[in-house]
Amino acid sequence: MIPGMTSRRRFRDLSEQEILALAISSEEDDARIYRSYAEMLRTDFPDTAAIFDGMATEEDGHRKRLIELHRSRFGEVIPLIRREHVAGFYARRPVWLIENLGIERIRDEAEAMERDAGAFYLKAAQRTTDAATRKLLGDLAAAEAGHQTRAGELEAEHLDSDARDSEDRTAKRQFVLTWVQPGLAGLMDGSVSTLAPIFATAFATQDTWTTFLVGLAASVGAGISMGFTEAASDDGELSGRGSPMKRGFASGIMTTVGGLGHALPYLIPDFWTATIIAFVVVFIELWAIAWIQNKYMETPFFRAAFQVVLGGALVFAAGVLIGSG
Repeated sequence: MIPGMTSRRRFRDLSEQEILALAISSEEDDARIYRSYAEMLRTDFPDTAAIFDGMATEEDGHRKRLIELHRSRFGEVIPLIRREHVAGFYARRPVWLIENLGIERIRDEAEAMERDAGAFYLKAAQRTTDAATRKLLGDLAAAEAGHQTRAGELEAEHLDSDARDSEDRTAKRQFVLTWVQPGLAGLMDGSVSTLAPIFATAFATQDTWTTFLVGLAASVGAGISMGFTEAASDDGELSGRGSPMKRGFASGIMTTVGGLGHALPYLIPDFWTATIIAFVVVFIELWAIAWIQNKYMETPFFRAAFQVVLGGALVFAAGVLIGSG
């Protein structure tokens, strides 16, 4: 906090010096964020990284102009005031929160950053009486509004249609390798491998609560096993499959979900009602797996359906026969 402050300040209570100081720190933060985006994207998306490098350079130019104005009006010492010190001031999402959401989400976030900055400079200009300060803040408001145009110019310079298509393909491939592939493997394992123990228990005991407990144990156990196996199988450095932790979570969670789907109906006390609902859930799960394979893994739909549905049906039949015997 600023010395003497016991709570967040209201924007309308800031002095002109504090407004300039807030603008300087905000430009520093935005330039740092853009450079973080650039470094994060440089390996897989070099053309978009060049765009963010250019945007960071523009923010540096704004900061220098603001510092020069502060020096001429108030001297060398700039008050320590940042976004979090001002009530209601726009905040920036942490880079680590955005980086997992894909390249299009990062581009959208950058566009929102420019809109927020432009709105701030307009309000700041209205709060100042010094002509030079008002002019600079108005110029920066126009510059931030024009950043969308400048971003378009940078995109045209660094990101032609071929480069954009290439980056989009890379982003899709990364999403598939990091999330879809391990998640699909987990969903298949959880849906299919738990069929036999769940339905064998169901038909052997005809006790819905016991069947649910067996299904819960099988699902959670399989999820933990699949998660650790996926995370330990490949660190992603050479294969390009991404973070082992992300893949482990995707595989483990989807394995558990796949098993729980047909275990949860056995919370219903009536055995045949629970079993019929569980059978319907299994049918939906297997066709959903076939659809995901077709959409993301480009497996012909009928081949995927034949493999998954036939395999699931055989495991289901084995469980029923073993339980009935």
